[in-house]
Amino acid sequence: MQIHNNVDDALSFIKNGDKIFVHGAAATPHTLIKGLVDVLPNYKDLEVMHLHTHGNAEYADPKYKDNIRVTNLFVGGNIRKHIDYDRVDYLPCFLSEIPKILGQGPRKINVALIHVSAPGPMGYCSLGTSVDVTATAVEAADIVIAQINKQMPRVHGDAFLHISNIDHAVEVDCPLDELPIPEITDIEKRIGEHCAEIIEDGACLQTGIGAIPNAVLAALKDHRNLGLHSEMWSDGALDLIECGAINNSNKKVHRGKTVSTFIMGTQRVFDYINDNPSVIQVGSDYINNPQIIARNPKTVAINSAVEVDLTGQVCADSIGHRIISGVGGQMDFMRGAALSSRGKPIIALRSTNKCGTSKIVLFLKTGAGVVTTRNHIHYVATEYGIVDLYGKTLGERAKALISIAHPDHREMLSKQWVDNFCMLH
Repeated sequence: MQIHNNVDDALSFIKNGDKIFVHGAAATPHTLIKGLVDVLPNYKDLEVMHLHTHGNAEYADPKYKDNIRVTNLFVGGNIRKHIDYDRVDYLPCFLSEIPKILGQGPRKINVALIHVSAPGPMGYCSLGTSVDVTATAVEAADIVIAQINKQMPRVHGDAFLHISNIDHAVEVDCPLDELPIPEITDIEKRIGEHCAEIIEDGACLQTGIGAIPNAVLAALKDHRNLGLHSEMWSDGALDLIECGAINNSNKKVHRGKTVSTFIMGTQRVFDYINDNPSVIQVGSDYINNPQIIARNPKTVAINSAVEVDLTGQVCADSIGHRIISGVGGQMDFMRGAALSSRGKPIIALRSTNKCGTSKIVLFLKTGAGVVTTRNHIHYVATEYGIVDLYGKTLGERAKALISIAHPDHREMLSKQWVDNFCMLH
């Protein structure tokens, strides 16, 4: 490993036409990204690939159209306004399969820009808060360029990376990007309570970020012997770990360990995971593998949606044709939970959006993507209750979903169902 005093020197090994992977989430390497933006006018035909990142994502600005294109494996808020499906585009993919795409498939990585901890006595750094697909990107890349940060937590599992696997590096000393704790309104609280009612003691949880996942977790503080095998986790899960509700004692896979593929949160979370042997991070091709997920009994997957139609189709990655996030791990965990003994896949959403429009709809918007199909749907929860669609006909599903829609929209939905489905003949 060669340590450079100047970030431009570390990046000078990038060549025109290179495919560049960028570490994401709390591990976004801001120093390397800023350095790349500074030298972009010197390059042509670069391609940047990443999951969601933090920061301004200045490299996506149209002024760099002749220098770089951006392929999003998941679209974060900093990229949404730049998506044009040409120079800044989205690659639909299950999180469990992205390592295959990067390591063996059509998007072979040339350069990996990563953010790691300082090396320990034996020369091992840690990928810290995000192993996800980054471990595969490091293995596949011809050149690995690292931002070494004293403040990056040393996380156990597959996060360790020996300095001999890093080609070039710059040293920094800066805090990680924190994820603010979202406010839980009465609506999210009721959704959380409905979900908690069907979650058993000893369940193994998968949950995401945001007010609804946090509300579900907050409603589980009186539960016992819960486990965590999740794509990611944050402060809400840490609350359950610290109060003893999560102890991972009932898991069959990594018993006693809190397992994920990336972690976001406040500094409190980063301090907890630092050199903590009870917390491990593993690649997304393992964590999100439905067969691995299913091995833990009572797996409960809690995911969100933009819309759910009356037949049970779930759109979670777009508003109409406009991509706002990605497939991520929703289907991986929905399927894994369904295959788990006494498992429960849950889609949890508010009954209306901020404008008061129903999120339970007759038809998904034109262009909307189906992330969870009607064949995979089980439980759906809103603030008005929770229903199980598994084993129900289309007509039975429509009635169940209308019963948990906002009261102001139930009559309209019933009429739409009759007019469009029941009077076709």
